[in-house]
Amino acid sequence: MFDESQSQEFNGELGIIALKSCKALGEQIDSYLKSKREDRLQSREFGVVQDEKSYLIDVEEIRFSNGEGKVVIKESVRGKDIFILCDIGNYSCTYDMFGFVNHMGPDEHFQDIKRVVSALNGRARRITVIMPLLYEGRQHRRKGRESLDCALSLQELERLGVNNIVSFDVHDPNVQNAVPLVAFQNLYPTYQIVKNIIKDYEHSSAEKKMIVISPDTGAMDRSIYYSSLLGCDVGLFYKRRDYSKVVNGKNPIVQHEYMGRDVTGLDILIADDMIASGQSVLDIAKELKERKANSVNVATTFGLFTSGIDTFNEYYKQGLIDKVYCTNLTYIPDNVLNAKWFRKVDMSGFLGNIIHHLNFDRSLTPLTDDAGKIKKLIK
Repeated sequence: MFDESQSQEFNGELGIIALKSCKALGEQIDSYLKSKREDRLQSREFGVVQDEKSYLIDVEEIRFSNGEGKVVIKESVRGKDIFILCDIGNYSCTYDMFGFVNHMGPDEHFQDIKRVVSALNGRARRITVIMPLLYEGRQHRRKGRESLDCALSLQELERLGVNNIVSFDVHDPNVQNAVPLVAFQNLYPTYQIVKNIIKDYEHSSAEKKMIVISPDTGAMDRSIYYSSLLGCDVGLFYKRRDYSKVVNGKNPIVQHEYMGRDVTGLDILIADDMIASGQSVLDIAKELKERKANSVNVATTFGLFTSGIDTFNEYYKQGLIDKVYCTNLTYIPDNVLNAKWFRKVDMSGFLGNIIHHLNFDRSLTPLTDDAGKIKKLIK
């Protein structure tokens, strides 16, 4: 089915390559798109709709016993609009190397993205890389004699012929200046997170009030955004560091200093882009509870939990934290999913809509207008 009037806005048949690290999310997106496009076909909203059983393209990621690898694409991609999905933070992916089981790290996942682009061999009409957790996003600027890993990786993708890069809650969005000619979409899951928070908050006492807390100065803009949408105050914790020492590449935190209104009896929402070990968030939660806060909730885009969740479980038992809202944009182990304090925020529908609009060169503004959608939700 092809409508000539719509052809200039159509970027070719849709093809999704979900690497092993993003397989589950890719299947959810595929299911969502099949349902969505079936509805669009019936309503004739779009002139061109691909009639496929699945938009997922079959690929094989092969690893040799010495750790080297290759990617094989098992079907034609000629003229297709290709979307490559990869979760560089998925440490559950393993392979055998020299007789032992090796867990894949971000470097290996990023290498597989490049292998896919190489295997496409220039036959795709357009290539979009969806990397929810931006590769080396935490090494986005140089201090002294340091590498510029994030900028270099983006330039690698540009040289390979990638047209679009889609990521979420990038640590420093200015890193996109490294590839000024590549369409770089930095998206936020604010609406999806707030929707889940409001759903839970509606069941609590109406007399309670909320305040949004920024865990550091770098997250202040995010916290102000949350507070303005929810119509509540904002506070800040300042990390006082010992700059005479370096531990694991960072200056250790000496003390968390609070700046803001009295939190006695208030519900707390700590907003951040990422939970790594989570120690900073837990220290702040303890400090807020000592200041007689009512409940402490955390909203984050990426829950890495690099030091496990034993401390989170202990803090939950002690009543120091209540809930942690986190998206499924990166790998979440079963023990985290089953934790009583954890709330998963599903992003598959949102990503499906992003892919759908990009395939037809439609504006993403209606999808990313979180402020308008949240105001309607609250009303």
